[in-house]
Amino acid sequence: MISSSRRWGTLVVACLAVVLLSIDLTVLHLAAPKLVQDMRPSATQFLWIVDVYGFALAGLLVTMGNVGDRIGRRKLLLVGLVAFAGASALTAYAPTPELLIAARALLGVAGATVMPSTLSIIRNVFTSPRERATAVGIWSSVSALGFALGPVVGGVLLDHFWWGSVFLVNVPVAALIVVAGALVLPESRNPRPGRLDLVSVPLSIAGVIAVIYAVKNAAHDGLTAPGVLVAAAVGVAALTLFVRRQRRLAEPLIDVRLFHHRAFSGAVGANVVCVFSMLAASLTFAQYFQLVLGWSPLASGLASLPGGLGAAVGGALASPLVGLLGRARVVALGLALGAVAFVLYSGFGTDTGYPYMLLAMVVAGFGNGFTFAVTGDTILASVPRERAGAASAIAETGQEMGGALGIAVLGSVLNGAYRDGLHLPSGVPGQLAGQVGESLGGALEIAATLPAQVADALVRAARLAFLEGMRTTLVTGAALLAVLAVAVLFALRGVPREIPEVVLDDAGHAEDEPATVPGFGK
Repeated sequence: MISSSRRWGTLVVACLAVVLLSIDLTVLHLAAPKLVQDMRPSATQFLWIVDVYGFALAGLLVTMGNVGDRIGRRKLLLVGLVAFAGASALTAYAPTPELLIAARALLGVAGATVMPSTLSIIRNVFTSPRERATAVGIWSSVSALGFALGPVVGGVLLDHFWWGSVFLVNVPVAALIVVAGALVLPESRNPRPGRLDLVSVPLSIAGVIAVIYAVKNAAHDGLTAPGVLVAAAVGVAALTLFVRRQRRLAEPLIDVRLFHHRAFSGAVGANVVCVFSMLAASLTFAQYFQLVLGWSPLASGLASLPGGLGAAVGGALASPLVGLLGRARVVALGLALGAVAFVLYSGFGTDTGYPYMLLAMVVAGFGNGFTFAVTGDTILASVPRERAGAASAIAETGQEMGGALGIAVLGSVLNGAYRDGLHLPSGVPGQLAGQVGESLGGALEIAATLPAQVADALVRAARLAFLEGMRTTLVTGAALLAVLAVAVLFALRGVPREIPEVVLDDAGHAEDEPATVPGFGK
């Protein structure tokens, strides 16, 4: 039996690890201008610098979750953190774009070992349903806060140091977590893991990476681009073969039968759509704050911080709310708050006061906190502790796909609405119209080269077109969240406030399958 102090100490270590990853996911966007200025990568190289981390991370989550179940989650987490520190140092001092891409890929591999390990360790340490729900809520809160802290930390570092400092800071933080983890974390693994299927591993990696690659590039090159169609075909084929193989294996990487249970599927779906909307909104506001309002990266990061604080508070309040309202209502409330926030967001303009922005961001933060805390606990509680690594990997892979889809789909809506609403003022050369219509950033760059009167007219027209596109995008996101809020009331209907422990018998089968628990039927 693990003592109470050690359990909560384990939660602190897991939260520190997830903060490290959350911050790292957001700082590169701030560092990009200085990186481009110093390293001069080509357009293709820059896209790979930005995307390769996510490709490696998403592609390996399922495999690493299963590896942790087999060799030990504590061991995998500590090894992953050491690798993360080393890859961060390589990234910070990479002398060429090619080496930077390779270092970012290694960073993604290391991140894939850390992400599922933190949640699966929490699942194995907190065996009481109430304590587990509280711990997952705190973990979700800290994760959300990490996303909000990323722009702030990055802005402070970039104001004083070179672009590599945003990665180099990971090294001492990771070293601190490794020392604390070695002292505090208990080891846990699946006592009957079975053989790791060497055919399923490459199928899962190829399928996930190809699908995310296709989604990301479809937003930029269009659905009919040859590379997009080939990647989509490879991804769908690999994932289809993967699912068929999992159904035949005695010890699959993913037990696809879990998706027959509406509580599990509903929780994963809510997670995916919430990330879909959240990351698309984050990308939109990064442009709004800096390109429409003209704020610095640090000011933009500080302005966004209350949203992360709201998510942290919402995650902490989720567990007690579940006791009062039930899981379905709390998740539906979180999604409904997200829809309300998106409607409030759509009112942002060039002269919007910060108190109005603050209200919208805090409402969205509370909604995200409620949703992620409850769905995360529902997913983990649906499987035996021995398979927690695989279950958390499913959730996090879904989030990666949701983020890619959100940026691609809602990003495409934003770009399309911007192009349709842009009316070029007289005096703008026709040969520059394409670049002006590509993005608000492109329009502002062109404006800097034009005579003052023409430049001012172009800036006004581009910002107004962007705001119209932003409103269309946010209203679309609000409608999606509202529909999902209603769907979740049915998907999670009847799921117990405290989900009973699912345990394995001597043969490695669940003694209390989720399908026999109220609310977990098909």
